[in-house]
Amino acid sequence: MQVHNSGDAIVIGGGIASTGYLAIGALTVDLRGPQEPARWPHQVGVIPPAARSFQPRAEASRLRAALGGAGQVVLSGMGGVGKTQLAADYARTAWSDTGDTGGLDVLVWANAGSRDALVAAYAQAGVELCAADPHDPERAAQRFVAWLAPKAGGVVCRWLVVIDDLATPGDLYGLRPPHSPTGRTVITTRRRDDALSGDGRRLLPVGLFGEGEAVGYLSTAVRADAYCCADALVALAADLGHLPLALSQAAAYINDTRQSVAAYRALLAEGALALATAVPEPDALPDEQAKPLAAAWKLSVDRADTLRPTGLARPLLQLTALLAPDGIPHTVLTSQPALDYLAGHRAAGGGTSRSRRVWRRAPSPEGPGPVQAAEVELALTVLHQLSLIDYVPATGHQTVRVHQLIQRATRDTLTPAQHHQTARAAADALTAAWPDIERDSALALALRANTTALTACAGEALYDPDTHEVLYRMGRSIGESGHASTARTYFEHLATATMRRFGPRHGDTLDARHHLARWRGESGDPAAAANAFAALLPDRIRVLGAGHPDTLATRINQHRWRGEAGAPAAAADGFAALLPDLRGVLGPDHPYTHAARHNLAYWHGRMQQPAKAADSFAELAEDLTRALGPDAPHTLAVRHNHAYWLAQSGELDAALAAFTQLVQDRSRVLGPDSPHTLATRHNLAHWRAEAGDLPAAAAAFTELLEDQTRLLGPDHPLTRSTQEQLAYWQHQADHRR
Repeated sequence: MQVHNSGDAIVIGGGIASTGYLAIGALTVDLRGPQEPARWPHQVGVIPPAARSFQPRAEASRLRAALGGAGQVVLSGMGGVGKTQLAADYARTAWSDTGDTGGLDVLVWANAGSRDALVAAYAQAGVELCAADPHDPERAAQRFVAWLAPKAGGVVCRWLVVIDDLATPGDLYGLRPPHSPTGRTVITTRRRDDALSGDGRRLLPVGLFGEGEAVGYLSTAVRADAYCCADALVALAADLGHLPLALSQAAAYINDTRQSVAAYRALLAEGALALATAVPEPDALPDEQAKPLAAAWKLSVDRADTLRPTGLARPLLQLTALLAPDGIPHTVLTSQPALDYLAGHRAAGGGTSRSRRVWRRAPSPEGPGPVQAAEVELALTVLHQLSLIDYVPATGHQTVRVHQLIQRATRDTLTPAQHHQTARAAADALTAAWPDIERDSALALALRANTTALTACAGEALYDPDTHEVLYRMGRSIGESGHASTARTYFEHLATATMRRFGPRHGDTLDARHHLARWRGESGDPAAAANAFAALLPDRIRVLGAGHPDTLATRINQHRWRGEAGAPAAAADGFAALLPDLRGVLGPDHPYTHAARHNLAYWHGRMQQPAKAADSFAELAEDLTRALGPDAPHTLAVRHNHAYWLAQSGELDAALAAFTQLVQDRSRVLGPDSPHTLATRHNLAHWRAEAGDLPAAAAAFTELLEDQTRLLGPDHPLTRSTQEQLAYWQHQADHRR
């Protein structure tokens, strides 16, 4: 017994001290003996109640199959996927089973949000089942763990221990239930560290609802008058990413506010509601849930930021929150702009978590140092281990996946200034990761998907202080992948956006108009392109001056599309007059000078001078090889035109040899899926047919048609052109027989 505030005590010569005074009204001494162990069957802890409209899931069947009569299973998944409900359903079923093989003698439900919580739950079990001392929780917990171990000749006990919401594998050290032929252990956690599996434990991933499960849940959870048809529930389920926690809280919000599903979806889509306010109040959450949706992942993010590399997880998650949820290329997140952003936003200090304590080192007086790509990869691994992202390096250009609601919750934590800065950094990272030559069509597709996602949530950030380069790069990528009509539509929107924000004479508006004019022509309307460039030219001169490279580029395109619109002589005359200006202002080896020479040679060919065109292209190819190298895209384009005009001038053998070599070179440099590579293959097949080798031509057109259908679709103009060529030459072959 300890007594406080009882006065001074004096000791002389090693005697016994007495306090100065001690006032005791009444003293009661509890002389109860040790508590008797509870009789079986016995339950320790409370199983969470079943969720309303609980959906049977495939994971429940897999859990039962994995455990059988004994075993250990770890249910792992992101916050909100329903791990606890699956474990609770299994526990209730096992507890109510009275069969000899399926029933339980002891069930322990332990909340494990921290090691202290887990020790407390185990200690309670030790007190109730083993008569352990309640005043020594650590020893009581250890006694319970020892009690679970099978003992030779001992009484057989069929037990189930559920460890719910394990925060970290380290919290299980010394507390892991032993393997037993009559014992079962279920652990739920957001973690997926290697330490959780192995040694007889099975890691069972728990994912999102399927569409049928999500709609089935909503159809019973949402009041009937809130939706008009099943399609509304399908759409709402998709908006919420089929996440069970989100579905339950959204259903409760709709029911409580008496809104319709359509109205709720509109609020979410318009951003009128932050995710934190799109659910019921904390004290009105359904199914006794502890946290609202937006807070479901906060502890995981806080934990991730303390793990090595410290301070990187949160800014990295913020960067991914503005990109495509279904796949972010690794190269975007390890690009130099991304590394710079992470270095600037790395949390001051940081630390390594050990058990229950966190040490933090003082920030360097020089500020945070640079971030290396290897640190980003480690931070991605940390976020993956905590189920905040899916990070699978082997998946190529969709290395990182993030649930759309985790993205939304992360964006909601950003101030307007932070959101703006993060959006610009994400755009910088995409631009840096975008290759000049899109050899890999899958990478280009992933970059376009990420730019689309960024554009949808960046707001005005991509236009402040100016139109970000990634928006122009996006449109060019669409067009250069063979989808000229889509590129035209894209630049129509971009030109409208820049006009509205900056006015008609701003450089960004002029650039958008330039791109729009080009893709009008590429999509089959050369007259509209020529007129658009003619209208753009005086504005370029007024804003930039007659000798500015952008003004000269507009003149080049004006002449080109005038020729395509049916005036080849005017085009040739225009380029002949423009060349001296280009040489004088930009020099003989400037790309625009080369482009003008290219166009002049082409229009000579179109004016029934194929031999002159072939000679001009041969000369230009030599100059470009010297200036740019043999593999430069412009060099390859000139070689293509040289081969074409050789064929037009009757030199078929030389043309076929040139096309054959060019197919190999373009495939190597630009990639086999490049529209330029496909165009060269088309020309090679055509001139083989013209040379009389119809079987080889038919085989080449057949193979080309398969690739164009796969890449461009069956209705694309180039695909249809190949279909027509194949049919024509097959008919010619049949006629010759």
